[in-house]
Amino acid sequence: MTVSPPAVLLVAAPSLLRQGLLGLLRQRWPQLLLTLTADATQVAALVARRPFGALVLDGALPGLALPRLLAQVRQVRPAQRLLVLADARQPAPPEGPGLPLVLPRHVLPQALAAALAPWLEDAANSASGPAAVRPARAPAVATGFSPRELEVLRLVVDDYCNREIAGHLYLSVRTVESHRRALLQKSGARTLVGLVAWALRAGMVT
Repeated sequence: MTVSPPAVLLVAAPSLLRQGLLGLLRQRWPQLLLTLTADATQVAALVARRPFGALVLDGALPGLALPRLLAQVRQVRPAQRLLVLADARQPAPPEGPGLPLVLPRHVLPQALAAALAPWLEDAANSASGPAAVRPARAPAVATGFSPRELEVLRLVVDDYCNREIAGHLYLSVRTVESHRRALLQKSGARTLVGLVAWALRAGMVT
């Protein structure tokens, strides 16, 4: 049985973000079949035409009606894996069974690659397309920080308070405090100022 190379549908307007995503995907998976569109109204038809190992969507795409798009995609291909790159300044879509995996638009390249790797490697080894979606958190990156910790770190660097971080990430304040303690412990910093300085020196944020 012939094994098809993995395929990704990238939904994003022409921008530096899209160029960066294309570069990352082509470098990490040279045989990847890429389909591009900046028109969210085309997504359901493209997904209906063929299965994709992953659908990567820029959550800040102008004119995007995310709930409607999710419903359309689930109607034509319920098992389609979907990753939304959400703007930290806007409320992120919820996650859960049947819902997309959410990462921040400024996610580090290694975290994005780690999130997509299980999906694309599974698709590459399956001639029948992607298996049923398992909406779980992206695996921890090589730095030892989870994608959620990296989201919190970025917002800490951007001077968000615990309550603001909790609102943006749909977390409780107590959970945010737990993530911040973990960040301090893993970085070896003793204060938030030290954590921010460490993150900038280490290139964890820009």
